Amino acid sequence: MRLLIIAAMFVAHFSVPAMAQSLRDMAGQMVMIGFQGDQSSGKWHNGVKSLVKEGKIGGVLYLKYNVASTDMVKSKNADWQSVAPANLPLLISIDQEGGQVERLTKSVGFAEIASAQDVANSMNASAAQALYENLGRRLAALGFNVNFGPVVDVNVNRNNPIIAKFGRSYSADPEKVAEYGAAFVRGHKSAGVLTSLKHFPGHGSSQADSHLGFADITQSWRDTEYVPYKKLISQNLAQMVMVGHLYHKSFAEAGKNDYPASLSSVAINGVLRQGLGFNGVVVSDDMEMGAITKLYGFDEAVIAAVRAGNDILLFSNTREPSLELPNKIINLLVSEAERDPAFAEMIKRSYGRIVGMKAMLVQ
Repeated sequence: MRLLIIAAMFVAHFSVPAMAQSLRDMAGQMVMIGFQGDQSSGKWHNGVKSLVKEGKIGGVLYLKYNVASTDMVKSKNADWQSVAPANLPLLISIDQEGGQVERLTKSVGFAEIASAQDVANSMNASAAQALYENLGRRLAALGFNVNFGPVVDVNVNRNNPIIAKFGRSYSADPEKVAEYGAAFVRGHKSAGVLTSLKHFPGHGSSQADSHLGFADITQSWRDTEYVPYKKLISQNLAQMVMVGHLYHKSFAEAGKNDYPASLSSVAINGVLRQGLGFNGVVVSDDMEMGAITKLYGFDEAVIAAVRAGNDILLFSNTREPSLELPNKIINLLVSEAERDPAFAEMIKRSYGRIVGMKAMLVQ
């Protein structure tokens, strides 16, 4: 599928939910942040709880330093979830891929699992699904309802510094990646945990690590990297898609030639939504990664991300940790919406998709 052909085609139409909320409340649901601390009390825990109660965040992200013990994690999550609206549960997320990318580890008594590469090399897809269902149930028991996986990056570049290096790809065969990615999604779905395909349009071919800076995949990217997305979307197994901070010249927009996929409407609204038919929630990769912070200012990146089609803006909140970050994001979004009615409609559409996805958690 040619990027330029798809990009030229896109026109998106989405419905807005009937349930009325203020624009500020809608913008709050688009914010997901990381936090400091690992206790179920204190400044950060109580601060996050207030943000949830006030509707200023729609989700939180755990990193390894947030985990003191499984009991503490369970307590924190239950406390935060208790103040979220019944119809809009807090998204409590984690990266628990397996292998070297795990936030819950054996050091706190959480049984670890193998990397994607090792899973695909050691068991069939049916066994993998059972493995992932067990993982999902253990995550759900601690209060998590989102696991940011599966990694459906195709292992195009065996010297890749962030995917291949850590065994995060299932295979160099896109069909196999799709098969095991489906096992990951189905397993977690059975456990009541949402998942997110990542990192669109494909990080497996990159020569650089987008955590550190600009990652240009124009020359190394292959069309086959779309295969897992096509298959999982067609099978209704794509609940969310995480878009990477990956530059491809075919995603370029007039006056914005250096924007990565995560800030490109051509990539998200054009290729992912119109071209591949994805109608679910799009979440940005961490907006504090070097590929964003080293090239764009905060205001520009936030506004561009929403204009591009991201529904959830993920901030690890690690650069300058602050409980004021959500307010800063919301104020920026509302101000832009008041200036531009079209931008306000984008917020409403994102809110609608988020509400629809969260409904799956309260059924």
